[in-house]
Amino acid sequence: MIEVKHLTKRFGDKTVLDDINMVFESGKTNLIIGQSGSGKTVLMKNLVGLLTPTSGDVLYDGRNFVEMDKRGKALIRREMGMVFQGSALFDSLTVLENVMFPLDMFSAMTLRERTRRAQECLDRVNLIDAQNKYPSEISGGMQKRVAIARAIVLNPKYLFCDEPNSGLDPKTSLVIDDLLSGITKEFNTTTIINTHDMNSVMGIGENILFIYKGHKEWQGNKDQVIDSTNERLNDLVFASDLFRKVKKMEIKEERKEQ
Repeated sequence: MIEVKHLTKRFGDKTVLDDINMVFESGKTNLIIGQSGSGKTVLMKNLVGLLTPTSGDVLYDGRNFVEMDKRGKALIRREMGMVFQGSALFDSLTVLENVMFPLDMFSAMTLRERTRRAQECLDRVNLIDAQNKYPSEISGGMQKRVAIARAIVLNPKYLFCDEPNSGLDPKTSLVIDDLLSGITKEFNTTTIINTHDMNSVMGIGENILFIYKGHKEWQGNKDQVIDSTNERLNDLVFASDLFRKVKKMEIKEERKEQ
């Protein structure tokens, strides 16, 4: 669990985040949504320590990350996994070597143990057959799955994903969403996903934070989105009144069938 308490971030005279309070729960897919420039990326950078809040606290299972020294923050970061927007794979390394990289850097495992662990993670994302290929030889969706395998190879307690579906087609995006949701539940991970993909919101949004111009505008889950009267949220998620009505009807019909 990650708790954000009264987090404010200013750059000079500009307030980008203003008094954000939020609990990101373990074992759930926690989504951060908002329009471009709303402060989503700045919030995630404050959570992982790439930026320091102007005021407020970030608690990792009760441990105040903001007040820690460099050594303390380094220990917390070893409990984090990161999936970057562009996958950020090393072109000169094979898929297997990319997944092994964190183990090479931070574990005391033998080569055989590191190889076995990396192969386990590749098998978890259904890419064991691609282990000897290079990133340029696989699709964008496969690259994202490699990035997820690399992010979980050290068994992180906290998993951060920055626009994991960026640049992917809808079908592949669903695969990524299902994968992240499954891993979150399987390992009871605190997963935080920064996304523009409203299909992800409606598909795996178990705990959603909607930021509007640096303020916490709304919090809820995917079911509560449907019945929300918050017009700013409706404008973001459903784009138009017609789409909203159609989407509502589809979801209600799915609920009846279940």
